[in-house]
Amino acid sequence: MAIQWFPGHMHLTRKAIGERIKDIDVVIELLDARLPGSSANPMLAELIDGKPVLKVLSKQDMADPQRTDAWLNHYNALPGTRALAMDTSMTTPAKALKEACQGLAPLRGGMVKPMRVLMCGIPNVGKSTLINTLKGQRAAKTGDEAGVTKLEQRISLADDFYIYDTPGVLWPRITVEQSGYNLAASGAIGVNAYDEQEVALELLNYLISHYPDALTQRYKVTNVSSHTDEDLLEAIGRQRGAVQSGGRVNTVKAAEIVIHDFRSGALGRLTLETPDEYTQWLALGQQADAERNLRKAGLKKPRGKGRPTVRR
Repeated sequence: MAIQWFPGHMHLTRKAIGERIKDIDVVIELLDARLPGSSANPMLAELIDGKPVLKVLSKQDMADPQRTDAWLNHYNALPGTRALAMDTSMTTPAKALKEACQGLAPLRGGMVKPMRVLMCGIPNVGKSTLINTLKGQRAAKTGDEAGVTKLEQRISLADDFYIYDTPGVLWPRITVEQSGYNLAASGAIGVNAYDEQEVALELLNYLISHYPDALTQRYKVTNVSSHTDEDLLEAIGRQRGAVQSGGRVNTVKAAEIVIHDFRSGALGRLTLETPDEYTQWLALGQQADAERNLRKAGLKKPRGKGRPTVRR
């Protein structure tokens, strides 16, 4: 199942970013440290027009430290890009953003040339929490569901340093299938856009291969590696009391438990992708999307000689 979610306000955000970017010195893109590749918006790369970019891996305290280091090395190797990892509730690391932005735009600063920063990211990645930490007060709304911020906000961190906080935005078509599942597991996608059981099964399938000890410790299930994702979901449901009349496991409730435990960090510090894995997924997604476009083009025959155009 391909997961897609692009509400109407995201179209407006896309337009607003395109208009605002002309006056911006540095772009901060917040990424979820548990899924850095999947939470990087490919649409943003088209909109920022070569501006310097600071990639901030938020929620690093919930991510696998070794994998976070791998992602930082990956992004820091890109031209015009710097990357930092931080927990957005920690005051001292958050202040490092100002220094990082100054490094990317050294000629900006002071009242004549104030630093103008645009902060972007997917829904529920922690932008508003970070801004509140930087500001030292509740300057931006926060919430635990996708799409809390609906309007652009300008936050003054100093007389010569402005941050424009934009609403969380995805992109019109998610071409990497695994990214859709990871985004749903993280809470970046509205709950009505996906099936919780399917997302939980995909999550468990990955964790069985990469983090079996975390599953054993949390759910007290032995020999995790010998389980299929479906078997493990059943076992978790029984262990956590998600049992219906007749002894059947309520797999919907079990899926909710698994997803909640991932989002809350109860499963430990986990990262759902490495740079190499995401590169492979992206290549497969782009290939599938190209084939899809070819099929669509083949259905649209040119008019003439009495042959009708077939439309989907």
